Amino acid sequence: MTSAAIPLHSPRMNGRTWGELILLGAIWGGAFFFGRIAVAEFHPLDLVFFRVLLAALALHVFLAATGNPLRLNRRMAINLVILSVLNNVIPFSLIFTGQTVLGAGLASIINATTPFWTAIAAQLLTADEKLTVNKLVGIGLGIGGAAVIVGPSVAGHLDGPAWPKFAILGATVSYALAALFARRLRGMAPAHLAAGQLTSSAAIMLVIVLLTSSSAIHWTSFFDWTGGRPAAAIHLTAISMRAWAAVAALAFVSTAFAYILYFRIIAAAGATNASLVTLIVPASALVLGIAFLGEQPDILELAGLGLIAAGLVTIDGRLVSRR
Repeated sequence: MTSAAIPLHSPRMNGRTWGELILLGAIWGGAFFFGRIAVAEFHPLDLVFFRVLLAALALHVFLAATGNPLRLNRRMAINLVILSVLNNVIPFSLIFTGQTVLGAGLASIINATTPFWTAIAAQLLTADEKLTVNKLVGIGLGIGGAAVIVGPSVAGHLDGPAWPKFAILGATVSYALAALFARRLRGMAPAHLAAGQLTSSAAIMLVIVLLTSSSAIHWTSFFDWTGGRPAAAIHLTAISMRAWAAVAALAFVSTAFAYILYFRIIAAAGATNASLVTLIVPASALVLGIAFLGEQPDILELAGLGLIAAGLVTIDGRLVSRR
């Protein structure tokens, strides 16, 4: 999910588009839910690899079926590699690492601060997306919400360790930089952009998991054969169907299908209206976490969510301008 510049006017949202927006929020909230299930059995880096690989394959099948396969020149390929690092490799790795400790709801709340860091980065790195009063107030509310959530941990482990929360925050900063870098690829078809960056991410993650001590696909496992199969394959077959189902949902639903749905909403209603999904994602993840994972958000998490939601409404500006 990325944050875009907010124009003064945007197309109206009809009933169908509102339904698609709510569906997208539920799907992206589900990503934190499925991630929490999968990291119980997958190493975080392995999980990133399978998520981007399967999603990339699904998008290439979609493009081939629609007669619009991906074709890249050298410049586009280089930009996609950079974008894949900022928009997939770094944030997915940090989020899944953080989710080895954090629940789905809390991770999604912290992730909702992405638009605030995007606005700050735009102020520092661009000439045409400067801060307004609404954005300044919204950023203040959002950072205040993040401080309420992370602060007790920093103050003395009063609310669990601080590092997983900072890992999610690091992912949001990476998403913000990705949103700005993606401006270089404005002329590229959205489906091609998604397929290209996910394909690059899969190639990068394959190298990473083979060269690190990732538990399931460590490169030495392919030379350790037992019963006629490499140890890596044996390890992967020991993972439960529940965890594999979570990986499939992450890849096919929360990544491949979500990208297509997101770009459809942008085409129909504009980037400003599409950005409203940021308000829906934490609610979806919280409901799923409470209903199926037994998570119970505390008062500080809910207070932080309230401040972040207020900041998102303020930085969007439309409700304030109407009043």
